[in-house]
Amino acid sequence: MKIITLEEHYADQRIMDANNAFDGNRPTMSPEQTEAMNFLMSRSFPGPELLDFEKRLQYMDNNKIDIQILSMTSPVSDLVPAEEQVRICRQANDITKQHIEEYPGRFLGFATLPMADPEAAALELERCVKELGFCGTMLAGRYKGRFYNEEEFLPIFKKAAELDVPVYFHPALIPMEVQETYYMSDAYSFVVGSELAFAGYGWHSEVGIQIVRMILSGIFDKLPNLKFISGHWGETIPSFLERMDTILDQEITGLKKKVSEYYKEHVYITPSGIMSNDQLEYMVKVMGAEHVMYAIDYPYMKPDNVYEFLMDSALSDEEKELIAYKNAERVFHL
Repeated sequence: MKIITLEEHYADQRIMDANNAFDGNRPTMSPEQTEAMNFLMSRSFPGPELLDFEKRLQYMDNNKIDIQILSMTSPVSDLVPAEEQVRICRQANDITKQHIEEYPGRFLGFATLPMADPEAAALELERCVKELGFCGTMLAGRYKGRFYNEEEFLPIFKKAAELDVPVYFHPALIPMEVQETYYMSDAYSFVVGSELAFAGYGWHSEVGIQIVRMILSGIFDKLPNLKFISGHWGETIPSFLERMDTILDQEITGLKKKVSEYYKEHVYITPSGIMSNDQLEYMVKVMGAEHVMYAIDYPYMKPDNVYEFLMDSALSDEEKELIAYKNAERVFHL
């Protein structure tokens, strides 16, 4: 059975160097913060594997992955000025296209967008889809602490709806004030608090909140063709939809539909390499197999049972096909 995975990261030294040129604008970290960050990076940052396409292809072949949809890791930071973001993102997308062409039939791409300039970002998304053949875009975290439901970012979502391509919301580092308030404690080490604020829980919660805020802003009433993708089994939100319908009801929101109706109609869920049968079966029950797609989060996650996990599950053959590749072919017009 064909396998398409769609949260698969890579890096390019040219783009890394372009970003590093602006590191002087970065706030100074305390020695404790620096030590914690270095330790966490040593544990989880895949480094050279982000750059190594031969090793990537070997992993794909070993796990019977036919196609990865590539996204560039941390292509531009908030520190990069708007005009430079436009230039670097355009370069990043052209490089992604080069990799796709270098290995025919194995890779597709998500666009990297200059969030400092939403109008330019919308134009770049259009270029990437129409000229480069990309599948949509992946947005990481917030931009300078602002969630994307704010009016200034609307051109990006209008363009995605117009092009009929999805927006994949991905985690990123959360603001330090949020880390300190919610995740740091004298009861455990700074490293534990940092990991809790990052991949342990914090940034997943933020991405879930991001999508709920988008729903409550009325974005899907404005743009009924818009589609989102949410990794890590929906970043905690699917299990809370019934509660949201009860508390955030239409009398309060003024929306045309319930929160859960928007979510189940417009959001697609992926595992991001969390190979949990309980989660898989629960998401198919809540969302329907038509709204679950496959993602590994390579090379941050490298499970060795990608094919077997899905094929050996209790799902029907039809459900397995939908998740493995048919939903991706439909959503991305492959």
